[in-house]
Amino acid sequence: MCKENRKDMKSRIIDAAWKLFREKGYENTTLDNILEEAGIAKGSFYYYFKGKGDLLATWSDILDEKYTALEKELKPEMDSFQKLLFLNSEVHAMIEGMIAPQLIGSMYAEQLQGKGYRHLLDTNRMYFRLIMKIIEEGQRSGELTGEMTVSELVRAYVMTERAIVTDWCLTGGAYSLAEYSRKMMPLLLRFFRK
Repeated sequence: MCKENRKDMKSRIIDAAWKLFREKGYENTTLDNILEEAGIAKGSFYYYFKGKGDLLATWSDILDEKYTALEKELKPEMDSFQKLLFLNSEVHAMIEGMIAPQLIGSMYAEQLQGKGYRHLLDTNRMYFRLIMKIIEEGQRSGELTGEMTVSELVRAYVMTERAIVTDWCLTGGAYSLAEYSRKMMPLLLRFFRK
């Protein structure tokens, strides 16, 4: 099988799984459901994944694809703080429209228990690289505080985003994640500004 076909098959599996997770929930989606939706055989699935749980780790890939697309939408006239708020707003809107709070809770639980690869914490991800790049630019231009290191600001940004998503999950999605993020992120991150 050529490399392009393998990538296409893996993408079909991931797309099918997340479609079903949205529609039926993670717990109610079986491996057979995923195989049927993707139109593949069980052996092909096991070439890429050990089981249904491995598909949760692909969430970071989906997020990174979104960040890659959003990087192209950043306007030169935006300052670094505005860029961070834009990324947060867009991604939280995507999360709210794409995934149930309970599923995010399952992913966080898996990460907290240290099961498998801790993909959400991988600082080599596009997410971390882009946030770091924007914060570095902001410090160089004097827009963002220099009282903390870039790494400290990245960590504060990530913790703030996770806190908002975690609260949304704990409330079972009782409010709009996107709207709440647009309101709270500027307040919670105001110490970023110089």
